[in-house]
Amino acid sequence: MAKEQIKKLYLDVCALCRPFDDQGAMRIRLETDALYLILQNVHDGLYAVVVSPAHINEVEAIEDASERFAILTLLKRYGMSAVYDEPTTRKRAEQLYALKFGIADAAHIAFAEAAADFFISCDDKLLKQCRRHSVRLPALNPVEFCVTENLR
Repeated sequence: MAKEQIKKLYLDVCALCRPFDDQGAMRIRLETDALYLILQNVHDGLYAVVVSPAHINEVEAIEDASERFAILTLLKRYGMSAVYDEPTTRKRAEQLYALKFGIADAAHIAFAEAAADFFISCDDKLLKQCRRHSVRLPALNPVEFCVTENLR
């Protein structure tokens, strides 16, 4: 029997930063818990986290040094480099930008489409835009992903 292929997750930076947000709101706490559940399953070898150059650029711009260090450490520990064709990915990012995605969002989505099975974000506007423009992979928030994958 063949070993099942590990699903690759593309966690955008707003999802990775969720634990550093004010946990006073129920939604923030739920998304933080869902992110931790996802990371536990990554640690257990059930999923892999794809890391792109867009991640590194965005994370290095985070002003809070401890938050920046924690996220870079997490990406180094659990991440695998995105495998992608640069001209194709660049062209796709340009197409997404033409559809009114922001520059960073277009890059993240293009890398995710090229290298992952799921795109996970806490940005409602971005997720809605992904659905409206039928990006080439499921675009979910962390809670939706946990429900879809039946993570416990």
